[in-house]
Amino acid sequence: MPSERLSVVVTRRLPEPVEARLKELFDVRFGAADRPMSRDELAQAMRETDVLVTNLRDRIDNGLISQAGDRLRLIANYGAGVDHIDVATCRQRGILVSNTPGVVTDDTADMAMALILAVTRRIPEGLAQMQSDDWDGWAPDALNGGRISGRRLGILGMGRIGRALAARANAFGMQVHYHNRRQVRPEIEGELKARYWESLDQMVARVDVLSINCPHTPSTFHLLNARRLKLMKPEAVIVNTSRGEVVDQNALTRMLRDKEIAGAGLDVYEFGQVTDELRKMPNVVLLPHMGSATREGRVEMGEKVIINIKTFADGHRPPDLVVPGVL
Repeated sequence: MPSERLSVVVTRRLPEPVEARLKELFDVRFGAADRPMSRDELAQAMRETDVLVTNLRDRIDNGLISQAGDRLRLIANYGAGVDHIDVATCRQRGILVSNTPGVVTDDTADMAMALILAVTRRIPEGLAQMQSDDWDGWAPDALNGGRISGRRLGILGMGRIGRALAARANAFGMQVHYHNRRQVRPEIEGELKARYWESLDQMVARVDVLSINCPHTPSTFHLLNARRLKLMKPEAVIVNTSRGEVVDQNALTRMLRDKEIAGAGLDVYEFGQVTDELRKMPNVVLLPHMGSATREGRVEMGEKVIINIKTFADGHRPPDLVVPGVL
């Protein structure tokens, strides 16, 4: 790379310490307002900069990549998921893509555990009663939820977040089951007291809580489809802090409405859309994609972005380079 400072465009405002460091190191320009860039703005940025810092709201598809000039050489994503970026096409065009894996593992696992508790113990319903001044006092049968100790937790995707969730579930006395592309090493299974299921169908049919912790890829799109959701026990609940597209949201909504699934805790949604029907269901806890939303995590994500760009500027491979088909 040339010795002059790299030109960097950041599509969304980042935490102040991250922005300050970016300004020290690079010739950086931030989006004019704290909102997602339009498609035209993204196309212009991709023609005028060496490095584009994106986030999950930026859809970098083949059409946009085809408009990028010869200058763009790195897309440094602020976040671990890169399903909004056509990584394969970037690779073909000689554009590297990096991400920020592992930074928010504990934050997301905490949120998954919080959703499990919120749904099974009916916490939002109790909160709504208190906020509407509709509480008549304690009663033996009021808002009785379920005890999670002893329940079977099925984890779909035993990566960093899945393992962190398993450790938390153990502390709550849950039985940990998991399905993954590959069985994890025996010592990890032993440490997490986790049972591997080669068949996702068999695991789904037996667990009391199902947590989605796998990325969205072509092979995981609607992995939880209508047929597979119908295998779940009527008293089971589903929690998703990963990607909405892994679950057929329409099928899930129908089953929740018809009491074929007891409840759901959702932090992500198919195509980012939340329906009015889901909003009105008392057995569904909805969050605004805040699984990774901690101050510490957001700053650490920015630090990873800076390391990836700086390493690239020094002529080396970014440490968090995304390789197509490896996620």
